[in-house]
Amino acid sequence: MLYQSDSFVVVQVELPAEAGTPARGGYEIVDKFARTDIWLEGVIAESFRRGVQELVEAERGAEDFDDFIAGYARLAQHPLTLH
Repeated sequence: MLYQSDSFVVVQVELPAEAGTPARGGYEIVDKFARTDIWLEGVIAESFRRGVQELVEAERGAEDFDDFIAGYARLAQHPLTLH
């Protein structure tokens, strides 16, 4: 888990290479209030990582992180379900 607030949870997932399958990974963002989640990988995940790194380097607060994450969470179309 990379981040948790009252509004969001962000989890980074790293899947190692296996039997001819390249390593891959990404980020899952869960919007607690909208009850949706989104999976980011590839170019979008890299953009997300760079944006988070910029916020960290600028020593921004939790509100700024939530605002940044909300921009990606708005793309979520997948309803959150419990298994």
